[in-house]
Amino acid sequence: MPEKPSLPAAASRRRLLFGAAALSGGALLTACTSNEPKEGGGGQAADAPVADDKPGKPVTIGFAGPQADHGWLNAINVNAKERAKKYQDVTLEITEGSNDTAAQIGQIDTLINKKVDVLVILPADGKAMTQAGLKAMRAGIPVVNLDRIFANPQAYRCWIGGDNYGMGLNAGHYIGEQLKDKKNAKVVELAGLDNLELTKQRTEGFDAALKNYPNIKKVARQAAEFTVESGQSKMSQLLQAQKNFDALWNHDDDQGVGALRAIEQAGRDDFFMVGGAGALSAMQAIESGEGVLKATVLYPPTMSASAIDLARALGQGKGIGGMAEFEIPSSITLYSAVVTKDNVNQYLSTGFK
Repeated sequence: MPEKPSLPAAASRRRLLFGAAALSGGALLTACTSNEPKEGGGGQAADAPVADDKPGKPVTIGFAGPQADHGWLNAINVNAKERAKKYQDVTLEITEGSNDTAAQIGQIDTLINKKVDVLVILPADGKAMTQAGLKAMRAGIPVVNLDRIFANPQAYRCWIGGDNYGMGLNAGHYIGEQLKDKKNAKVVELAGLDNLELTKQRTEGFDAALKNYPNIKKVARQAAEFTVESGQSKMSQLLQAQKNFDALWNHDDDQGVGALRAIEQAGRDDFFMVGGAGALSAMQAIESGEGVLKATVLYPPTMSASAIDLARALGQGKGIGGMAEFEIPSSITLYSAVVTKDNVNQYLSTGFK
């Protein structure tokens, strides 16, 4: 079994932005440079050893992910498994996905006892599971914290995840640009679960973007539950209450399936819709050009593939290609790209079912 890296110092909160397309294409860790330092002194950057596709030191990665009860969550598990298969030097120890905190803590304990080299964890509840991350780190097993962040930076070596505020911000700017020349434009919002911080962040970003367009007013907001059924029922209520508006932003493409059903049943086509997350069905609807759905803002599930890349680099003591530092970053925030008919072909392969 490879020697475990020593426990790193408390991680800094520096954020680095990487496009979803680059991540899904594997560009995050594939560049290769010489291990020999450059000539000259004066604090010049040396070429750091970086992870590439060539077989290297064997690494066993433990993966504790979510229960696949939602299209995006299922895609998280699928992307992790497929990415691990890419590398001859990676062994993936994957647990049965769970949304139960106690069950997931038990699964992580099992992985710690197996003495895996690195752990990738998407916690059912980041705050509640912080101790599990701390336990792994104290055992000398570096943790890649995926998306739902632990409450203590000492509970992970690297965090990688989506940008909920940025998701709302980009949705708002896209809608704003489409309606910037329309007098007294009206928009409505179909949000996700209001008791989740991510939902609040998406709404905050959306509202912040709309402030740049004084001609646009948000006239209604309805919270759904990230399910097809809730999307349909809450969208029906919005349509009944709002007889005319110009644009709709829906936080989640799964609940968007229900929203589109309600829109079709109501016979409405007097507005355009922007979705969220990047489901394949949404991208296919955008590609067809038919119906009200004209864009979706990504919350890329490819982040789990990138988490495997990062875990492998950690296990091999390497850094990231394209960066001067010898270590992987402590924090990586993914970019929420807006997918439209103009660029949908670029992102279709990342769409989840």
